[in-house]
Amino acid sequence: MKIHLSHPTRDIELQGPKRVSDIFKELQLIPEAFLVIRGQDLMTEDEIVADGDSIEVRPVISGG
Repeated sequence: MKIHLSHPTRDIELQGPKRVSDIFKELQLIPEAFLVIRGQDLMTEDEIVADGDSIEVRPVISGG
């Protein structure tokens, strides 16, 4: 699977299939701090990312 991380910007590849929660663990990311997007769809932690999928991992940004 191809993973595009937005902050800092980088592209990595992992072997799939994997649950989104397992990707967070492998990349040492805090799940509450990031969104995972496949195409136009937001993914939940229990969804499976297939080996041929491309996803984007974006940080959650809040402001006031």
